[in-house]
Formats: sequence, C-alpha cells, structure tokens
Amino acid sequence: MRTETKRKRKRGRRPKTGPPETTALDNNDANSPPTTSAAENKVVFSINNVELIDDDVIPCYDEPNVRRRGRPRKIPKPETSITATNAKTLPVSAMANGAVSTALINAESAVARVLPAMDAVVKVFCVHTEPNFSLPWQRKRQYSSSSSGFVIKGRRVLTNAHSVEHYTQVKLKKRGSDMKYVATVLAIGTECDIVSMKNVELINPIYPASSFHHHHCLPPPPIETSRSEPKTLSPAIFPITDRSALINAESGVDRVVSNMDSVVKIFCVHSQPNLSMPWQMKRQYSTTSSGLVIKGWRVLTNAHCVAHYTHVKLRKRDTDTKYVATVLAIGTQCDIALLTVDDDEFWEGVSPVEFGDLPALQDAVTVVGYPIGGDTISVTSGVVSRIEILSYVHGSTELLGLQIDAAINSGNSGGPAFNDKGNCVGIAFQSLKHDDVENIGYVIPTPVIMHFIQDYEKNGTYTGIILGFYPLSGFLSSWIRVWGGGGFPILGVEWQKMENPDLRLSMGMKPDQKGVRIRRIDPTAPEFKVLKPSDIILSFDGVNIANDGTVPFRHGERIGFSYLVSQKYTGDNAAIEVLRNSKILKFNVKLATHRRLIPAHNKGRPPSYYIIAGFVFTTVSVPYLRSEYGKDYEYEAPVKLLDKLLHEMPQSPEEQIVVVSQVLVADINIGYEDIVNTQVLALNGQPVKNLKSLANMVENCNDEYLKFDLEYQQIVVLQTKTAKAATLDILSTHCIPSAMSDDLKI
Repeated sequence: MRTETKRKRKRGRRPKTGPPETTALDNNDANSPPTTSAAENKVVFSINNVELIDDDVIPCYDEPNVRRRGRPRKIPKPETSITATNAKTLPVSAMANGAVSTALINAESAVARVLPAMDAVVKVFCVHTEPNFSLPWQRKRQYSSSSSGFVIKGRRVLTNAHSVEHYTQVKLKKRGSDMKYVATVLAIGTECDIVSMKNVELINPIYPASSFHHHHCLPPPPIETSRSEPKTLSPAIFPITDRSALINAESGVDRVVSNMDSVVKIFCVHSQPNLSMPWQMKRQYSTTSSGLVIKGWRVLTNAHCVAHYTHVKLRKRDTDTKYVATVLAIGTQCDIALLTVDDDEFWEGVSPVEFGDLPALQDAVTVVGYPIGGDTISVTSGVVSRIEILSYVHGSTELLGLQIDAAINSGNSGGPAFNDKGNCVGIAFQSLKHDDVENIGYVIPTPVIMHFIQDYEKNGTYTGIILGFYPLSGFLSSWIRVWGGGGFPILGVEWQKMENPDLRLSMGMKPDQKGVRIRRIDPTAPEFKVLKPSDIILSFDGVNIANDGTVPFRHGERIGFSYLVSQKYTGDNAAIEVLRNSKILKFNVKLATHRRLIPAHNKGRPPSYYIIAGFVFTTVSVPYLRSEYGKDYEYEAPVKLLDKLLHEMPQSPEEQIVVVSQVLVADINIGYEDIVNTQVLALNGQPVKNLKSLANMVENCNDEYLKFDLEYQQIVVLQTKTAKAATLDILSTHCIPSAMSDDLKI
C-alpha cells in the first residue's frame, strides 16, 4: 500500500480484464463454467485479485458522469441520533445475499446480542446444473457455489433464490462446525429472490429460531446491564455520517489522538533487479507509506514498502524533517519490516504503541496512516468483518489475517489499526480489488506481528515466517498444499479432505475418528522419514483435526490447522498422531524449514545468470515469471513451468529449474533465436540439477561439442571451443560486464 510517485512501465503482455460482472455476489466458488450466467460469475479470492494497494490509477466515483458500481450508499435519516446515554435503534436493513442484518443492535448490549445472532447464520453450499438453451436437450456442466442464509422459526432457513438456482444438491454448515447437512428446498420465490429450506438436524438448541420476533427475523430484546464503566458504541448502529463510534465515548478520542503521534510517514527509494536481463537494474522509483513506533526505538511497517530499498527516510506527524532510517529486518512471507533511526532527535516526544489482543468479530477498528489524496495523516474507521487464514500477496503465503470494512488505500500500508482502547491490533497491508466488492481491507494481526518480533529478538535477525497454505490454480481449493518459507517451520505434506463417508470407511476410520489423508510428502522434509502417503493425520500437538482440515479456534469459529503450526519455531518438536492400516501411531517430529522448487520470492538477492555463446541461462522464480509475463503469469506462462510451480516438489535441497531465458543473437547461434524460457534438462548426458552445476559443467567441458537437452525434446549443439570464444564478443556487444553472476564465481 505504498504510494508510487513515479509511474512505471510494466513488462509482459497487457493484463487481461477482470472477471465479468456478477449479480449474485454470494456465489464465490471458482469452479463455474465460463458463461455469463448470474450464478456462474463469481468473485474469486485469489492472489490475482487480492492486491497490495499501490496502483497508480484510483477510480473516482465523484464525477457526475461516472456510475458508481456495487450497492448504493446507505444514507442515514437526519432525525436518527445516537449518543452514549440515549441509544436508539435504526430501522432494519434489507436482507443482502441471504444474510441477516444486525443493525437493530442496541448500543448497550451490542456484543451480547450479536453473538447469538451470528450462530443463526449458516453457510450454504449448492451444486447447480443449468439447462443449455442453445442445445435444449442437454444440460451444462455442473458447478458449485457458496452463499449465506439464516435460521427462522419452524426449523427453516432463508437465503436468496439465485443462491440455489438450478440446484441439484444443497448443504448447510453452521458457524463453528465442520459438518455439512443436506438441506431440502421448500420454496423458491424468484420474483422476490427468497428461498425457504429445511433441515431438522441443523438447528442449534442453544440459539433456537424462536428467539427471533415473528417474521421479521429481529434479534432478541436488549439484555440489561448494570455496568457503570463508559459505554462503547457499536458501529452497527452508529450513523454512517459519523463513524467515530469506533472510539470509546469518553476517553477513546484522547487515546487515538495521542497514538497518532506514533504513526510516521515513510519515504523509500527502490531499485529493483531486472530479472529478464539479470546483469542490470531497473530505473529507480520512489514510494510513500506508513509505519508505527514500537518499543526498543524501532518502527514497524510492511515488507513491500521497503522491498529492494536503496534509501529510506521517516517523517513524524508534527515535523517537516525527514530522518534517515536503517532497515533491521525484512520478513517477506509475513510482509513485515523492522526499521530504526540513529538520530536521537527523532525519538523525542514519541511514545511507542501498545499491542492489543486479537479482536473479535464486529470489534471497532481505526486505521491510521498516510494514504493517497493528501500529505497529512488520515483516519478511517470500521469493524472486524472476518478472522481467518488468508492469502498474503507479497509473501505468497497463507497466514492468519483480519478482514475489516475500513477504507485502506494506497499509502496506508504499514499503518496501525487501533481498537477502541487505543491499542494496536494489526498493520494494514492489502485489500481486495474487484468490481463487485467494496471496503474489504486486510490487516496483519498481532499474533503474526509478535511472532516476527520474537523471532528477531531471539536470533538477532529475522530467520523466516510461519507455515502457509499455497492455493492451487490461483484460488483456495479443497486440495491444498502445505508450504512455508524462510527459517520458520512447515509441515511438508499435501493432504486431502476426508468428508466422504465411503472414503473414511475404506481407510479404516471409526465413526468417531476425523482427520485428513496425506497425499504426498516433500522428499526434503523430516516428515518424509516417518510419515507415509495415505496416513490419516488425526491430531497435531494434541488438537484433533476435522475432516475438512480445520480445528476449533474461538467460540463459534474454526480455522485451518496450519494455525497450530504457525505457533511453532524452527527446531520445535510437534506431536503428530496418524492412523495407518487401522492402527494409531504417534510421532514426535522436529519441525524444519524447506524450500519450493520454484521460489515465491528471491529474498532481496540479485538474480543468478550464466551466458555461453549468447544463451542466457537463469533460474525460475515467481518474480521471474511475473517479470516475463506480467501479473497474469498464471495464465500466460508456459504450461510446463506452471505445472512445476503448482505441483512439483524438489528432490534435493539444491535443486533448481534452469531455463534458457533468451538467446542473444549472433552468428554462432543461428537457428536457435526462438528458444525462450525453455527448461534445460541435461548437458552432454549429465542431468542439470541447478544453475551452478550447469556453469561448472560448461566451464570444465573438454568434449568437442556442447549438447544441451531441453524441454519438448529440443536439443542445442555447439562446438565447445567456438562457443567459448564467441562469448566475449557477445558480452561486449550487449554491454554485459560478466558471463556469470557473482554467486556463481564462488
């Protein structure tokens, strides 16, 4: 979320347009066919549309001729007034996407009343099969979607009609449960877009549907309280024109104002390597972002705010002086960086922020930073909408994160999110960009921040980050690979859900046993020595794993079991219980770090390359693919490379994918000019394990010919002596200082 002050020209092909417009906002599965049906076009949560907010072009909806997309703005009635001492309730809002509105909550009992209402909201899973109107005797390929619904009287569930349009199977899942219950569709109101469903087993007796008033689905009456401390206003009932309800009515303003002095503006000059021409750098550019002062005379911000930095300066809120900063540590995977300033004048009058606990749903948050649109500090307010494992775009990992509805714009990156007590509960770092979503921002929560800080304090440097789930095919899938990076541990396995009863029975699982099946194990992982494919992981560190791979998190909430691994450090032991051949086995595994076959990032190191006879050899990484094919590399890159990116595991820790990046045209390589981004498999019959081994084999080759075996059954043959002699002239022609990068000379 840095603000780029110089517009950069992107490499690669022109990006494709985003997904088509959707009318059914709740259908968010990515398995729908590519048609223009309202039920098929979905918002996909993927690395492609969850972006760091550093775009140059910001849409403006204030122009008179520009139609604002999405739902219309809610305009509060002028006569509605809410104060800390005399709270009124707002009229109930219309049902949106099958979800019940909680806008009727009284300020005095907001938390107590919202939680029971949340337990009445269910998730709807539907399989659709539409008719094919072009071939009316056939039906289209089935696809899946997910949406929301809520429980009403009579053991019934309401949702939208478009959510179950052309349904073949409908299932419901309660909040905090891993079970899916088959539902019966009782009635579909196409005109009013409402559906009634029934499932006898679904209703939670703790919060029965009868607690709602008649047909209006209103929350129960207000719960009286005798607390005398200052009341905290709920943003669900506060007028939209004044979102200051996020701050405690009596002392919240003072706390936030004092904490604002701890928020600084960051000015960074970046100089990125040119991965397509690895012997040179790109033109430098400047960005601005936000940061916060913490204990120990240090400043926290996002890693992407200082990525490839050459110069970093900080400016406090009340001064015009910029202070040179030193970067202490960069955590690429968790998108956090740690800075400090040597000038003692910078720390005068600045108090470090205090970190708060992980917030609950609907807790008020205030995001403070220096976003685009001005030079002074900016404050936006909202509530916590969701807490789950989400995609960190910069690090290509899946970690715990907060979703909020406060505006997070370019330049907000690294700025703190405060709760109503004035404590920092996270760092703003990215938001969801799509035509059909509004005000979806993401915050790095305190558990991830403290893990980063403790790692730095323990080791004197940053060694890595927590486990992450790498989404296959660019979206969250039921087949999930467990990956990680850096110096923090991961569980090097791929696993499969065990939701099918026949599958569980065939694996020898008892009715009371739950877990996930191991598909593959990373050959370089310590788990490879003790775990086997088709083992059923029943528990991790004594916590039982459900058939969908989730574990209990908090009241009414479940989360992926990767969260348990995320609490560990490299070298820690973990107790893993598995089911093998109907027998329960227990292993004590020492967690370690591993690497991907195609790395997600280069960790700030300059790219490696080797040149012989005009053939430029380099290694493949995600930044390299992005440099060659642009943001849509998942669609534009060669299929062979994408397959290795998504599915291949390294057979040894030093294995790399080496490719011919390009051929610098010369007389010696006539006929080979069209070879681009093709993997090198062998040289003179010897397998190529990595770029350094290839360079050593070429430099030490005494054979008459150099024969390169490439992907797609291609071969390249060059005379050894002629190729080596021609290399110097080619380097001089293209102003290349050396035939190999410095790391290959060691």
